[in-house]
Amino acid sequence: MGGLLFGAVIVCFALGVPIAVALGLATALTALVGDTFGLEVVPQQIFNSMNSFPLMAIPFFILAGYLMQSGGISEKLIQFASAIVGHITGGLAMVVVVTSMFFAAISGSGAATTAAIGSIMIPAMIARGYSDRFASANQAVSGALGIIIPPSIPLILYAIAAKVSVGDMFIAGILPGLFVTASLLIAAYVVSRKRGYKGVERTDFKGLLRSFRGAILALLMPVIVLGGIYGGVFTPTEAAVVAVAYSLIVGVLVYRKIKLRDLLGIFSKSAVTTAIVMIVIGTAGLFGFLINRLGIPTQISNMFAEANMNVAVFIIVVNVVLLLTGMFIEAAAAILILVPILLPVATGLGIDPVHFGIIMVVNLAIGLITPPVGINLFVASQISNLKIAVLSRAIIPFVAILFVDVLILSFIPAISTWLPQVFK
Repeated sequence: MGGLLFGAVIVCFALGVPIAVALGLATALTALVGDTFGLEVVPQQIFNSMNSFPLMAIPFFILAGYLMQSGGISEKLIQFASAIVGHITGGLAMVVVVTSMFFAAISGSGAATTAAIGSIMIPAMIARGYSDRFASANQAVSGALGIIIPPSIPLILYAIAAKVSVGDMFIAGILPGLFVTASLLIAAYVVSRKRGYKGVERTDFKGLLRSFRGAILALLMPVIVLGGIYGGVFTPTEAAVVAVAYSLIVGVLVYRKIKLRDLLGIFSKSAVTTAIVMIVIGTAGLFGFLINRLGIPTQISNMFAEANMNVAVFIIVVNVVLLLTGMFIEAAAAILILVPILLPVATGLGIDPVHFGIIMVVNLAIGLITPPVGINLFVASQISNLKIAVLSRAIIPFVAILFVDVLILSFIPAISTWLPQVFK
């Protein structure tokens, strides 16, 4: 039955069937043919997969991201980042990376980060003499920070699927996010030095303070969210509600970029995005339920045990599998499909589940910049008017950098696990 299940999924993907529909159809077909359970279980399991209190954080974080994205914070963050690193060789490229890091801590979305920052910075970089290919690739890869740095929707989904603390996953994502950011800054500097991309005029101390004051309200949101969770003030779900309230106040009353008439559109976009995510969660949960009923995780665990595979080989295999999966399947669906299969093997080999979650999410972040599904590529392509094929070639060095980052994070677990241990 396992062959039928995975075969049906692959056929659906090949035919271009949406992920949520493909998972639901393949599961229902396998259950029907194999008489594994009655079809009345299908809607029950879809509902049960979505009927989770921690999952309520997702629509609120999505709404908070849209509110902050519409609230005029992109310009404030760009001004602050420019004041910090804009004068260095390759300054504008570094501004993109730093601003994307800040915005990632607000939006939790790779595509939103790429769109919000790229719409301003890609034209600005090209106007300053940067190659359109480099400018677009640099923005696309920087946008991938959106799902690594907390609050991140994939981190929430992994926490729920793996039955670990959402707060632990959030705090575990901080150092890996900074590590990846540092690697991208180094790459931007090296390329810019080689190609002669100069920095902009240095900002004086007063200008730095002024830009910091302009961005401080945006920068405070992740501090409030993470500080509140680990200070015991509120749960991750309650933190998401606080984020929405804070975003509304900042966007409507402080920055005054959001008008009351804009709220309906923002709420509508948030509702559509939430619906898409929740449908994927529901059908992926159904898919995982059947996988467990068929005993597939146990079979895979036995296969690895019989192969006498050590931790190092397992990690390399998993990284390759996740890299390939991220090229074809969106991160949320990939997490919900693969966690029930891979996590039992990982924990059986002694790998910390929080560390394994970071390995998964950073790997799947690479999927945001690799064709054919890489959404950041499409967003950057639309902004720069570059063909996907051209941009895909330009992104190859960045993919190599991120894969090296993944290997380092995989084999040095302390980068992911140290902060959660400190805060326990």
